[in-house]
Amino acid sequence: MGDIKRKRKLFTRPRKIYDSVRIKEENELVERYGLKNKREVWKANTKVSMIRKRAKLLISGNEDERQAFFNKLFNMGLNTRSIEEVLALTKENWLDRRLQTFVFKKGLAKTPKQARQLIVHKNILVNGKIINSPSFIVGKDFEDKINLKIKNKKEKEE
Repeated sequence: MGDIKRKRKLFTRPRKIYDSVRIKEENELVERYGLKNKREVWKANTKVSMIRKRAKLLISGNEDERQAFFNKLFNMGLNTRSIEEVLALTKENWLDRRLQTFVFKKGLAKTPKQARQLIVHKNILVNGKIINSPSFIVGKDFEDKINLKIKNKKEKEE
């Protein structure tokens, strides 16, 4: 019974409700990455801040833990080799690793919004498996294994 983990919030809302500079920046990110809403920007921000917090804790940690942390980030596709580089990560670095961004940049979709639609409609395969979450973080080893699902002619006839 003690195995139940409490679910934590995936994002934090901005402290100031109306801050025109932040709103303008968020609107730009939503447009550039084809996000559904600003909550996705906030989630990316929170994820990066969690990674930064972990890096700060590892400053005084031992070298093995630090190396394991860097390897994990490297496999995620975040090219960081020092704690300074981890602390310099931005939400744009995180948003660049999303499946939605990869589908658009590979040319499988004409716009980020279309990339999102292809993913949600289960038309994108990653390593042969259907992924229908646009926020799926693409690891280093899956970057070149993203492609469109090809429909059979038999299915179209029936």
